[in-house]
Amino acid sequence: MNDLGQRDFSRDLRFRTSRSSGPGGQNVNKVETKVELIFNFEQSENLSEEEKQLFCNNLGRRVRKDGTIHVTCHEFRSQWKNKEACKQKFLDLLEEGLQEEKERKPKKISKAQKEKRLKEKKIRAEKKARRRGDFD
Repeated sequence: MNDLGQRDFSRDLRFRTSRSSGPGGQNVNKVETKVELIFNFEQSENLSEEEKQLFCNNLGRRVRKDGTIHVTCHEFRSQWKNKEACKQKFLDLLEEGLQEEKERKPKKISKAQKEKRLKEKKIRAEKKARRRGDFD
């Protein structure tokens, strides 16, 4: 999906802040720098039904029972930086979830490859037969 950057998901996103266990020294005990982004993809008007289905199939393990995706970030001391990092993680996740799997094209094994495999199998079998002592 190339047009993800042009879509405005800001109305679909909710943010929640809490105290972080990350870097910050005493600042950690006073300021809520950890940011949690909550996106309800089932209610989003920015995604078509096909995209929602594809998203659910690709990232079903990330979708909670209430149909939301949660992305958290607490890498920075600044709530604003964590919020921006959360948005970027969300866009990366969305892009990953909306990628269609490429159809696997079966590859034909060449005659030379088959012969090589059979030759190696025969060598291996003879080696094992010698160990047993019943080689002719």
